[in-house]
Amino acid sequence: MAPRKKPPILTLTPEQESEANSKIKRFMEDRFELDLGSFEAAEILELFTREIAPHYYNRAIFDVQTHLKERFESIESDLWALEKN
Repeated sequence: MAPRKKPPILTLTPEQESEANSKIKRFMEDRFELDLGSFEAAEILELFTREIAPHYYNRAIFDVQTHLKERFESIESDLWALEKN
């Protein structure tokens, strides 16, 4: 039995997917002189979508949560100072 693939954490529109595939193909050609077909580029994109993108997504969520927590603490401190006066 083949292992089940993880569902992607994000999905792209067909236009975004097509653009990403084109960029992968262009990068592989320019950097490594590899002429990938659409299937190979789509496989690379799927790998990144399932295995790598979640790390960036989770980090972005963590960074936003940290920023919001700091901002709310600052607002709370400002309100407390206003109430004191």
